[in-house]
Amino acid sequence: MIAIIDDDDSVRVATESLVRSFGFKTSAFASPEAFLASSRMAEIHCVITDVQMPDMSGIELFDVLRARGTGLPVIFITSFPEERVRRRVEEAGAVGFLAKPFDADTIMGFVFEALKGQPRPH
Repeated sequence: MIAIIDDDDSVRVATESLVRSFGFKTSAFASPEAFLASSRMAEIHCVITDVQMPDMSGIELFDVLRARGTGLPVIFITSFPEERVRRRVEEAGAVGFLAKPFDADTIMGFVFEALKGQPRPH
């Protein structure tokens, strides 16, 4: 199950559709808070999150996940690709950092990398 977190409805729906087209189950959230409050947390194997969102950013979400000891792989997407942000999240263990609009093959390459060793969808 891949969690997709983005406050932009069109990006969230498009990303969810793309990930599903590769055979993965998805669960989409409009905010990090909704994701953290979800009963589906235990089912999630990878997170794709926007960097800039109101209230809690994707980076703050990443920090919360790490503080909770979850080893969930995280892929960041952003409309504002700042090099210092890229360095920070990659040094902290993020799987990927992509500028919107992103290429389908590139983001799915990151998803497959994040899920190495786990069964592929049928």
